[in-house]
Amino acid sequence: MVVDDSVVVRGLIVRALESDPSIEISGSVGNGKLAVERLARHPADVVVLDIEMPVMDGLTALPKLLAVDPKLRVLMASTLTLRNAEISMKAMQLGAADYIPKPTAVREISGGDNFKRSLVEKVLSLGQARLAQDRRAPVLSPAAPKVPSLLSGPVALRRPGTTIPDILAVGSSTGGPPALLKLFAALKNKIKLPVLLTQHMPPTFTRILAQHIEKTTGWKACEAEDGMAVEPGRVHVAPGDYHMCVERTPSGAVLRVNQEAPENFCRPSVDVMLRSVAKVYGANSLVVILTGMGSDGLAGARPIVEAGGTVISQDEDTSVVWGMPGAVAKDGLCSAVLPLDGLAPAIQRLGTGAGP
Repeated sequence: MVVDDSVVVRGLIVRALESDPSIEISGSVGNGKLAVERLARHPADVVVLDIEMPVMDGLTALPKLLAVDPKLRVLMASTLTLRNAEISMKAMQLGAADYIPKPTAVREISGGDNFKRSLVEKVLSLGQARLAQDRRAPVLSPAAPKVPSLLSGPVALRRPGTTIPDILAVGSSTGGPPALLKLFAALKNKIKLPVLLTQHMPPTFTRILAQHIEKTTGWKACEAEDGMAVEPGRVHVAPGDYHMCVERTPSGAVLRVNQEAPENFCRPSVDVMLRSVAKVYGANSLVVILTGMGSDGLAGARPIVEAGGTVISQDEDTSVVWGMPGAVAKDGLCSAVLPLDGLAPAIQRLGTGAGP
């Protein structure tokens, strides 16, 4: 379902989604109140929800939509303003699955290949995750006892590295912001490692993410700047539209940011970050891959493991989309595949050399 107060924008988004034959539009309405009423009558897997609308805005409508269908995947659509970045971050904390930057000009929506590709990719990914969740849900009947859900696909775990890590590198995408806040809150005062974080986000959003991490978890956090020293106890966030790497200098490790070509259609890219981590820290690297669509992080995790470092990932049941963590898990690169609540204790144990 598409929810936007502009008839023109709604039409353009609908046509962009209908370009993929596997997507079916269940409805198109002009405000949050109509969306809630429509969802109650016509189920949907994914809702593309505008933020600023009359009668009922997107942030007000979000919990009401989730009350109608708790498994609903909501994709927030907003223009790249500081205010909308704040609202989108709050929406994800309230249960929105992801966000997409909405072009400010109609011509950019109708003719922008990047927006159309990203929109279709996100809707498909969220829809498939919803269907996968439904398939994993146990069917209860007198003749069918409840059984635990299983990881989709074989996962072979490997032994963790044998050296105590000097760096924690985290990669995340769809569903990442609330997972990150929960993870760092659980890690506060438990480890003193420097943290490098690449979360797929546009400019402005990454600055807001760093501010939210610092405000809600107690960690020091900031957007990375070129030449910035890597500091223990601080979360260094890759800035939107820039890759973040780490480099060894005579005075210590420093960060480099650049606008080289995107990888996996992503800038920042987790793969770019991890390759540099493997080069600088080698066996003293600890990597965590959180919820996210696609496979960014897979290619970068391989040199980490080859160097003797350790990779762990979030499990399918607690991921919004088990793309990125599933890719490294199924490739046999992980020493542990854990629910979100289990990651902080594992990181703490690995940080002291006690194992996952």
